[in-house]
Amino acid sequence: MAQALRPNTAGGLFATDGKPHPVQDTLLAVTLVLGVTSLVTAMFHHLHLLSSWAGLVGILTGAYGQWISETTRGRFGLILGLGAAAIGFFLGMSHGGLFGGVID
Repeated sequence: MAQALRPNTAGGLFATDGKPHPVQDTLLAVTLVLGVTSLVTAMFHHLHLLSSWAGLVGILTGAYGQWISETTRGRFGLILGLGAAAIGFFLGMSHGGLFGGVID
């Protein structure tokens, strides 16, 4: 029970095991940025191309990040980014989709 009283001073914000994880942290940042971009642009009907493509790429990067993730904090952030990307992707698909208005 002594470990419960000892603060975790090793590692950064997402590296709870004290080791650096540059690939996982990069995937986390990319997934969060794409998720927020997809979610925000989904609120505008005329930005459905950006919303759907950013959501699709965010889902793919988040899924790969989940697959190689080694820390719980990283997985938590990836789930937030994945959720935002998925909602933005689905709203973008309902507003016109990946190619709506481009191919007629």
